[in-house]
Amino acid sequence: MVKKATKKTAAKKTAAPKKAKTAAAPKAKAVKVAKPKTARKPNAAFLRPLTPSASLAAVIGAAAIPRTEVVKKIWVYIKKHALQDPKNKRNIKADDKLKPVFGGKAVVSMFEMTKMLSKHLS
Repeated sequence: MVKKATKKTAAKKTAAPKKAKTAAAPKAKAVKVAKPKTARKPNAAFLRPLTPSASLAAVIGAAAIPRTEVVKKIWVYIKKHALQDPKNKRNIKADDKLKPVFGGKAVVSMFEMTKMLSKHLS
């Protein structure tokens, strides 16, 4: 089998003269128009006042307050009494008032804390 070689003739292109670039004004970037933000409706379950148990009331007070405020007051108490573990700040050391709230545990993680607090709110 013999292949025939085909010759391609290269067509010479004539080079077009180059135009000198002129300094053009920088292009304006496309600006994305943000949608106007609407105010989020707060979740009613978080804002409903709840009554703390007797052991939790010893720490935050006996007044009925929303769950979000309970967590804030607990953190104020923890910071005030330096109950956060200095090596692992996620752990909270329970003192005499917090031990009944934390179910008798001496150390609780901050993630467990909210779970423990929900048992003391009604």
